[in-house]
Amino acid sequence: MHSSPFSLHPSTSLSKGEELRKHQTQEGIITTLSYPHSPSESFSLKPHTTLPFSQFSWRKTMRTELKKKISKSSWPNFNVRKWLNKRSKGDRFHSDYSLPEGWLMDSSNELKHSAPVKEAPSVSDMDTLNPRMFVGTWNVGGKSPNQGLNLREWLMLPSPADIYVIGFQEIIPLNAGNVLGPEDSGPATKWLTLIREALNSNTGEESCTTLCSPSEHEQQPYYCLAASKQMVGIFLCVWVREDLYKHVTNLKVSCVGRGIMGYLGNKGSVSISMTLYHTTFCFVGTHLASGEKDGDEIRRNLDVSEILKKTKFSHSFKALGQPLPPPETILEHDKIIWLGDLNYRLAAGYDDTLELLKKNDWQALLEKDQLRIEQRAGRVFKEWKEGKIYFAPTYKYLFDSDQYVAQTNKSKEKRRTPAWCDRILWKGEGVEQLWYVRGESKFSDHRPVYSLFSVHVDMTCKKLSSYVSASESGSISMSRSCSSRTLTNTALSSSCFAKVQAEEQLLLLTREHRHRTCRILS
Repeated sequence: MHSSPFSLHPSTSLSKGEELRKHQTQEGIITTLSYPHSPSESFSLKPHTTLPFSQFSWRKTMRTELKKKISKSSWPNFNVRKWLNKRSKGDRFHSDYSLPEGWLMDSSNELKHSAPVKEAPSVSDMDTLNPRMFVGTWNVGGKSPNQGLNLREWLMLPSPADIYVIGFQEIIPLNAGNVLGPEDSGPATKWLTLIREALNSNTGEESCTTLCSPSEHEQQPYYCLAASKQMVGIFLCVWVREDLYKHVTNLKVSCVGRGIMGYLGNKGSVSISMTLYHTTFCFVGTHLASGEKDGDEIRRNLDVSEILKKTKFSHSFKALGQPLPPPETILEHDKIIWLGDLNYRLAAGYDDTLELLKKNDWQALLEKDQLRIEQRAGRVFKEWKEGKIYFAPTYKYLFDSDQYVAQTNKSKEKRRTPAWCDRILWKGEGVEQLWYVRGESKFSDHRPVYSLFSVHVDMTCKKLSSYVSASESGSISMSRSCSSRTLTNTALSSSCFAKVQAEEQLLLLTREHRHRTCRILS
């Protein structure tokens, strides 16, 4: 156990194993924080340092100090969690919300208001909203962006969207150092800066202030970063219009590594879960197994299956105090968007593919698309939807060129048959796709793909009333079941009904679980 002296706001809560201690010194009483790090990860803070009241902020300061202390001897210990894709308290996401003013990040990654916010406008005449949502995916081939790269042509539509969901793959080269070593967040920061500038360039501001809060941007929409998360080369970020951000709750992230040994993060997924008003969304940014040999599509199918199974959004008990518990898995959300380099190729010969490419016969080529073949067979993405494709294959191009590698390279080992690797799918009711197109930037060997959706959002909690009705119905049935049994002990009967009442108040247990509880008690 190690200690660091500093003063701390009384409202700050501590994690398990941490302890505040007071010490008498010549300068007076000081407070130290004892924390259970190993010696190789120990660090110290200057005495009498006053830290912000947000526990997220002071832990961030600690992590910054920790990174400065990392040495070659401690490097394996520092990265073992990354290799095994294990969760840690440092597995947080970046957000304009996560700064001290007005917002707090608690130890379980929950976002919660630390100050009162404006009440939502009255929705007596309208209880639904139909915001427009831009979804884009781009494999940037391991290249870091330069300041001259303009994303406005890709992101800005004839009329702005309300929500932007942007996923990247290979934002860093997928070499051994980047896959096994400390994460390089430099390129992700550059992409965020470029996106912020592109989205907010018409507001008279070059970049967002330190905390995104409602301001005087009335004529042009202003966008705030709701959440962003990186896992090796996979990067996903969600931006929302400033007047919507205060209605975004339950922001959570989950990462699943499917790369080397089936665990490392060179392939896999980064998922962001959020609630807008009373509608839950899940955005899944993925980079699936590569390769165009026979049978490689099976590996991609397995990646999808494992991502669906292993992605978990853990919520603290405080979150469970809301009207309904937030979703914990991908498929529990109302609306799900799956985007990324899915790497599905064409089940067609090289020569046949080139011939159809020359004719721009996309529909004939799509008949050979592995994703559609596997989906029709029910082996992957069953009951998911994808829009019609009217654009050319997005992979693989020569850098800074309109030519496919296959058109210039005759080597069987190095050529890549063109394919629609970059895709956007969705699942859930109330999602209407308006556009599904590709961009024409020559920055990468992939072309960016983007889609515009209109999504139906419930502004009032209709699901709660139906949930309560089902709960009440279940409790009545359960009460009858309890009373119809011959109970030899009146205390058991009282306990049974008390249990029912408690479960109704929490609204957490299903009817089946209630029946099972009742039978046990009786």
